[in-house]
Formats: sequence, C-alpha cells, structure tokens
Amino acid sequence: MKAILTGLLPEEITSVLELKEKFRGKQIFSWIGKGIRSLDEMTNLSKSLREEIAAKADLYSSTVTQVLHDSDGTIKLQITLHDGLAIETVLLTDAKGRKTACVSCQAGCAMHCAFCQTGQLGFARNLTAGEITEEFLFLEREAGMLDNIVFMGMGEPMQNLGAIRKAVEILSHKDGRSLSTRRITLSTSGVIKGIYDLADNGPKMRLAVSLTTADPDLREELMPVSKTNPLPELKKAIAYFIEKTGKRVTLEAALLAGKNTGEASIKRMKEFARGLNVHVNLIPWNPVGGLPFSRPSDSECKTVLNALEKASINTTLRTPRGQEIGGACGQLGKVSIVKKSNDNNRQSVL
Repeated sequence: MKAILTGLLPEEITSVLELKEKFRGKQIFSWIGKGIRSLDEMTNLSKSLREEIAAKADLYSSTVTQVLHDSDGTIKLQITLHDGLAIETVLLTDAKGRKTACVSCQAGCAMHCAFCQTGQLGFARNLTAGEITEEFLFLEREAGMLDNIVFMGMGEPMQNLGAIRKAVEILSHKDGRSLSTRRITLSTSGVIKGIYDLADNGPKMRLAVSLTTADPDLREELMPVSKTNPLPELKKAIAYFIEKTGKRVTLEAALLAGKNTGEASIKRMKEFARGLNVHVNLIPWNPVGGLPFSRPSDSECKTVLNALEKASINTTLRTPRGQEIGGACGQLGKVSIVKKSNDNNRQSVL
C-alpha cells in the first residue's frame, strides 16, 4: 500500500521515500502546504525524482466529490475517502471576511446527540491525520488562504485526539502551511478525559464545549455523553483547562424551542458559567428533517441572550450560516452522498 504524503512530516517523507538528500523532504512538505494538486507541480524536483515518488506514495487519499455554495458565502465540500465512506467539511466566512474551516475528525459520530444530524448516522471510523489535513487543503483550494480551523464538523474530536494532534503538527509546521495554533479550536461534546489530556499535553489550541443545557436530566436526554461525563465533573475539567492554559473556553448552546430557553434553563446556565472564564455561544437550532425539535423564535433567543448578558456573562447569539446546503451547525450529513447500497442504489453518507 502506498504512503499518503499529506499525513507525513518532513522527516517522515524523507524516510518513507528513502530520499538520499534530506532537504528534499522539506521541499515536498512545503509544496503540500501550498495545496498543489499533483506531484508534477513540484517544479524544483526532477522528473525522474517525481516518478520515483509516484511509485512509492500518493499525494492525497481522498477526493472532493461535490462543492456546494450557499448564498451567504458558506461552502460545503463532500469528500469521498479511499474506502468509499464520505465526510463533509465547511468553510464559514464571518462579517469581517475571516475564513474558518470547520473540519470533520470522524466518518459519522458515536455521540448520538438528539438534535444533531451527524449523530443520527452512527459511527464508521476515525479519520487519519492525512485525511483531516486534506479537508483543510481542499477548502483552501476553493476559497484561498484561510484564517482559522475548528474541529467542529462530523465526529467527536476527543475520540480521535491522536490524529488531530498530528494534523495540527502538520498544518502548523514552519516548513509547511505554518498555521498558528492560536487560530485553532477544538469543540467537544464534553468528554472530560480528553479535556484534561488536551490541557496537560496540548497542542495549545482553543477549547469549545457543546453544553446546550446545564440541566442534568435534560442534558442526558439530549446528549447521552453526559451519562458518563456528568456536569459537575465537566465544570471541574473546564476550570482545570482554563487554569492550565490561561485560555478562555467557549460554551456552545444549541437553542431548542421550548426545551432549553425557559427561565429555569437560563438559571442553570448562569450557575454553570459562574466562576469560569467562558464565553457563551448561543446557536439557534438548525432544522434537521425527522427530528422532534423546533427552531426558537427571535424573541426566545434574545430572552436568553439578554438574561446571560445581564448576569455579566460574555455571550454571542450566532447568525445561522450554510442552511441552504445543509452546512450549518448540526446539519452535516444532511445531504447524502457517495456509498451506494446494493438494493436500491441510493446514496448514503456512510
């Protein structure tokens, strides 16, 4: 089986390709960081060397299957993996023109959050570091140089932290893409062990926690991860991360009409945030067909926002982006692609 170059560091490229001149590994790595489409674009390598490389390795392991554009500027890529599975990755552009890659770390997801499309797919497998890196490079190919990356797409990052660490090392390497780790965020559903691991062992990136509700019974109903990662222990882990890294943590809350927008829910959220250096990110639920939830009204959202701000909690109410293409938060996997079933030729994300 050929090696995949996007998942290798310069010294690994030198070793795998058995290059006699060590600096060649850096040259190849640098070209990959520039997002080249083929080995032939490595113009400072001889044709014979490029042919030797092609015999031992492939540049990419995955392929962009479809590019979807939303009228708000959001771009979603549907990507076919080498084994026929598929993932989705999204480019978000904010009001200031800053571009953020929202990348996936797993094909499917095992968390089963009740309000999330990806959670309904089930879990297929973890992505490799090379596959994760390719998502970012493919997005840059479509939209030019990006400013930020968030591990907030399909899957639970804490269940694939090793591959994420390797992908971050590749993307932030000074001889390659050289993306600052200050521009990288990892979003977790609340896997406590992973939060401690990230705090203690890095890399130094920002942390976001999908809290949704601080009501223990409701959170277990909506997010089964809470059954083994209870709220009191989750708060301790977040406090530890803040103290250890000196970084503020984002608490994300998907607002569900009539579920977590009432006075009691707001009170629980304020209690959870008390004493923590956090920013609350309110995300009105993005509709997913077949799920028993409704998007809250504007007044409902503003009630939550105003109450948290009144309690001196830094809070933002997010503007939905990417809904037209199933690229909004919680919608990845909404547009089915790639792997065809034997019985009816329908296409499926997994």
